[in-house]
Amino acid sequence: MDAFAGSRVDRTDIEFVTIDPPSALDLDQALHIERTPTGFTLHYAIADLGAVIVPGTALAAEAEVRGQTFYLPDGNVALHPTVLSEGTASLLPGVDRPAALWTIELDNDAVPLSYSVTRALVRSRERFDYAQVQAAADAAALPAPLAALPEFGRLRIEASLDQGAISLRLPAQEVVPEGDGWRIELEPRTAADDWNEQVSLLTGMCAARIMVEHKGIGLLRTMPPPPDSAIASMRRTAAALGVQWPAEMPVGRMLAGLDANTPAALVLMSEATGLLRGAGYTLTAELDDPSPDQLTHSAIGAPYAHVTAPLRRMADRFTTEICLAHCAGIEVPSWVADGLKAAADTMRRTDAVANKVDRACVDLTEATVLAPRIGTDFPAVVLRAANGSRPAEVFVSEPPILARCEGEPPEGETLAVRLAVADPATRTIGFEYDATRGQPGAVR
Repeated sequence: MDAFAGSRVDRTDIEFVTIDPPSALDLDQALHIERTPTGFTLHYAIADLGAVIVPGTALAAEAEVRGQTFYLPDGNVALHPTVLSEGTASLLPGVDRPAALWTIELDNDAVPLSYSVTRALVRSRERFDYAQVQAAADAAALPAPLAALPEFGRLRIEASLDQGAISLRLPAQEVVPEGDGWRIELEPRTAADDWNEQVSLLTGMCAARIMVEHKGIGLLRTMPPPPDSAIASMRRTAAALGVQWPAEMPVGRMLAGLDANTPAALVLMSEATGLLRGAGYTLTAELDDPSPDQLTHSAIGAPYAHVTAPLRRMADRFTTEICLAHCAGIEVPSWVADGLKAAADTMRRTDAVANKVDRACVDLTEATVLAPRIGTDFPAVVLRAANGSRPAEVFVSEPPILARCEGEPPEGETLAVRLAVADPATRTIGFEYDATRGQPGAVR
């Protein structure tokens, strides 16, 4: 079923492709990017959930309770029935699908000049994962729909740093199956991940601009700027670690210039997580005369909205409808206007649940994997020293774990810590440091 079949433009002529993790079937986005004599043309197709979910039905009501998909090591709790999210609405290759099609024209510096979204029929030609895209890029053999992606991505990353964006490259922990059990591994991140991320971020920024320009009904993803005290603390840490940080250089550009594999970079990026707090959903209609800070996502450096993952996140269905209406010059549907506040409340609630679920899965796996190794010494990088209210934090590379550590190990050092606690019942692990057992760096 497609509620807008009669008014949808046919763009199956565009050779779209998708980039997702290897096991993903809920394919929200398909892209085609082309280098032009004056810049770039980006076509970005987003699964059109507004075409298949009827407002007021049991399916819509259940989605508005669930809010988003919860990802677990042994399966997912999906926002929508998988027959929809992994089947009839997913942008799988070789089949026609209804989509919200974004068209963004950019100049030679990848600065957007114009942007719009309309309902279209699209067909993805092929699906790739990040490793495949990276390998093709390294071999100078990217398919035509992605040939301009590396240049676009690098230019957009540079533009985001100019806007004050902050991107962290701390190791991401992932729980993966191993035989009859589980293990923790670091999720590899390639340059292709970063390039593809810039497509989604740019689209979200264009969506936010549309909602801000039209005023009234809108839902933005916002984050307040970090307090001056947090920046000052980071500068003190950088100085103690011998990291050069010119006074005029924004924190995001300083972090982007670090070698992520060094202890100093791990320490500073760990501390920088304290700068990225307070993310939330802001209803523009509730702001009479908003300041730039009230509309901006500080980690992105611009106003931003979620619109690119409607199969996995309920808010995107609402924000997409708002942008479609504004671009078409018609009224925002009443179900969107009437339900937007409840949708924002659901996203706030389920964001908190998703974070807890992710952390609980990792914590349980860590404790289970390490339980037989209590009393063992591990080499670790001290990310944060103890400060009286909390113990130190260390990063152990094998298995890859971020954990608390008693005993006041010195920040920024690579040294030996001993596993003191690994309790699957409480999902807790902890290390301890004893300077009398050896010099920093010694592992017994």
